[in-house]
Amino acid sequence: MTRYIVLGRFQPFHMGHQYLVESAFNHVEEGDKLVLAIGSKQAGWEPNNPWTAEEREAMIREWAQQSDLTVEIVAIEDINDPPNWVSHAREIHGEGVLVTTDDSTAELYRNAGFEVREPEMNQRELFEGWRVRQTAKMLSTVYDDEAVREVLGASIPKSVIEWLIENDALFRLSTFETGVHAG
Repeated sequence: MTRYIVLGRFQPFHMGHQYLVESAFNHVEEGDKLVLAIGSKQAGWEPNNPWTAEEREAMIREWAQQSDLTVEIVAIEDINDPPNWVSHAREIHGEGVLVTTDDSTAELYRNAGFEVREPEMNQRELFEGWRVRQTAKMLSTVYDDEAVREVLGASIPKSVIEWLIENDALFRLSTFETGVHAG
């Protein structure tokens, strides 16, 4: 049995994450596990981490169910200590193969003896978390669900958009001043 591990903050779960999870899933065989490790477990209700670990898990579960994927989800508290991060995270997500598009994470895990797979990601700049959050923030006071679906549909899976709408989870973005301006 092999564990394929995808690590991210998932703030929110967006199409870049979807691509990464689907890339990992392409390697999963019978008996293998796909583990999504939510980083920064302790973070939530702040500009760069607006959703709690529980909310991020709910987004992922909704997406996985709609995508007919079986995933194990774990949450890892950030220790803000990169040299010791992998040993800390390993205690929670276990041994396995890391699937990532982040060079620094790949290097940390390789140095700790993990096998790392790095799928090539096209249009990475479109799926940077801060861009997705800024777009969502611009829509956080728009009370037209169809407009929200239309705009966010370019970067967030439909099932996650529905979760955000149904749980009124976009509104809180309007309360944060991030210092990042869309103009």
